[in-house]
Amino acid sequence: MVYAIKKTNESNERLISRFKKLMQRSRILMNVKKSRYHEREKNKDYVRHAAVIREGHRKRKAKEQFYSA
Repeated sequence: MVYAIKKTNESNERLISRFKKLMQRSRILMNVKKSRYHEREKNKDYVRHAAVIREGHRKRKAKEQFYSA
């Protein structure tokens, strides 16, 4: 649980901005947004196929960078 206690001589705006920063650092909002909608689990074949395609793209991009320089 994230909370911010108001310090002496601290304005409400500063307290709110400090709280927002703490929320972002804790990644609570990111997890809430991620779990907002149900996603089906990907099967192993799909994950492997995507990994092979990614690796091919990376190799092609590295080759293009080498020959373009």
